Amino acid sequence: MLSIWQTYQGDILSGLKVTLLASLTALVFSLIIGTVMAILQVSKNKWVKRLGDSYVNLFRNLPLLIVVMFFFVVMPLYGFKLDGVTAGTIGLTLYTSAFIADTVRAGIEGVPKGQMEAGIASGLNYRQVMVYIVLPQAFKIVIPPLGNQFINLVKNSSILAMVTGADLMYQGDLVASTTFNTIGTYTLIGLIYLLLTLPLSYFMKYLEIKLASN
Repeated sequence: MLSIWQTYQGDILSGLKVTLLASLTALVFSLIIGTVMAILQVSKNKWVKRLGDSYVNLFRNLPLLIVVMFFFVVMPLYGFKLDGVTAGTIGLTLYTSAFIADTVRAGIEGVPKGQMEAGIASGLNYRQVMVYIVLPQAFKIVIPPLGNQFINLVKNSSILAMVTGADLMYQGDLVASTTFNTIGTYTLIGLIYLLLTLPLSYFMKYLEIKLASN
């Protein structure tokens, strides 16, 4: 395993950079899209609510690979050619945002309804109450499951390897096929994924304890 690292360090680090970039991009945009969809899901307008529910149900019930392949294989047929990294990141974002939406929705519904009523009574509009009063409390409630979604996102970023995304997993596949040392290669790649996900896991636990004490 050490010899693999010494020989293919450049390729592995290159793949790691792609994985980090795709994961961070997908994390930011999936959180934004997921939060918006969660707000739509709790709307009193039935058509708006139906839009949010339809989005979540669509991407939650499709395999991630299908979503990614749609952008990598189908979209080019209609003139929208995307490279593996872009297609993988978009698919990962949309897929993860559906799970984040459900998580944030549960958090919003966990906030006492009196908070919304009190905010409206104080002169704030619906958007202001949602942004400044409800959402902060909702995120505080759902820190643990939200953290799990972030960790899953990092692990799911390995899907880029299926669309030649040149990510960490893709580089690992190339190294394994070159050296025929599959055990050493995938053990090394697995350890690197652990180095990415374990700190995130500990940080989310720390954040949960920190918020609970406030």
